[in-house]
Amino acid sequence: MRKTLSSVLSYEDLRKVYNSFDVVGDIAIIRLPCTSSVNAQTAAKAIMSVHRNVKTVLLQASPVAGNLRLRRLTHVAGENKTSTVHKEHGCVFSVDVEKCYFSPRLSYERMRIAGIVKPNETIVNMFAGVGCFSIMIAKHVSATKVFSIDVNPAAIQFMQENIRLNRVYDKVIPLLGDSKEIINSQLQRIADRVLMPLPEKALEYLPCAVSALKPSGGWIHYYGFEHAAKTESPTEKAKLKVAKALEALGVDFEVLAVRVVRSTGPNWFQLAADIHVT
Repeated sequence: MRKTLSSVLSYEDLRKVYNSFDVVGDIAIIRLPCTSSVNAQTAAKAIMSVHRNVKTVLLQASPVAGNLRLRRLTHVAGENKTSTVHKEHGCVFSVDVEKCYFSPRLSYERMRIAGIVKPNETIVNMFAGVGCFSIMIAKHVSATKVFSIDVNPAAIQFMQENIRLNRVYDKVIPLLGDSKEIINSQLQRIADRVLMPLPEKALEYLPCAVSALKPSGGWIHYYGFEHAAKTESPTEKAKLKVAKALEALGVDFEVLAVRVVRSTGPNWFQLAADIHVT
């Protein structure tokens, strides 16, 4: 963002600008601090002049919040819309960025998980959104079945559309509702692998994820937020937190890898943990 705006803003104004923005399909989503004197129109014009594929610029007017993980967006420039089609690793995702949670910053992580899933696995995606993790796996791994749960009716509608667009009808099964309730009533002990891509609730829902695994065990891919000072390791803090929760459940496990997915703020990190439950 700062590089894009460097020709139109002073050094002092540039320091007040968030240095990143999201591009989802042909929509750019920007954030500006309330202390910034930067005009959103100026930022939008600069972005659209550099990124020719961007047709719409929206300003994020509130944090991502609530059970549906939504944010308030206001139109700044270009076409007045919130729906788009996003392409990623051979997949196509239709999404409304105002009605559904979607992060292009998880692109690498989605492909990483698809790369370690084995053929013929049964997977439970506890927080599936519009189906990105699920469809990525279904497109790249043969004979998988992914039960894809989300509490947001709009996300389920887009997931159904994305299943059609990517032709994975028989591999991705959309389920509307709270993942705890659905797993407890329908999906006990059926999964080789459980995905938990909702950091806000992953720790709370961890016992439910364990209950979805087959009696022989399996994998849990856990995503969480962690605060760590400069002298602390966010990966070690996350590993200890997950280990404590699993020890309380009395299961045998090994946390094989913990990695920082991205920074989400000063000293705050989103992390991914790959856990093998035996």
